[in-house]
Amino acid sequence: MRKADLVNQIAEKTGIPKVDVLVTLETMFKEVKDTLSGGENIYIRGFGSFITKKRAAKIGRNIKKNVAVHIPEHYIPAFKPAKEFVAEVKKLKEPKPDSGPGDEL
Repeated sequence: MRKADLVNQIAEKTGIPKVDVLVTLETMFKEVKDTLSGGENIYIRGFGSFITKKRAAKIGRNIKKNVAVHIPEHYIPAFKPAKEFVAEVKKLKEPKPDSGPGDEL
């Protein structure tokens, strides 16, 4: 499912115009990014948490030049689903085929 599909479904189920749904979703995405970038986490009861995880510094390798590269400590965004969310997904018997980018012919 793509963002456009999500906007269409929400608009159909709520009767809210697609433009308003799109603006709301875009605003939500921006707020999640801004909040996580500011070092805060977001907790949504019954859905899950948007959190930042700390990655320790490590030594990586540039395979083209075959040299060691220092990768500094950094944070990555992550989503931790709530128990209710996980339980609902576990009820799924078989996933629906995904029509991702490049699947159209």
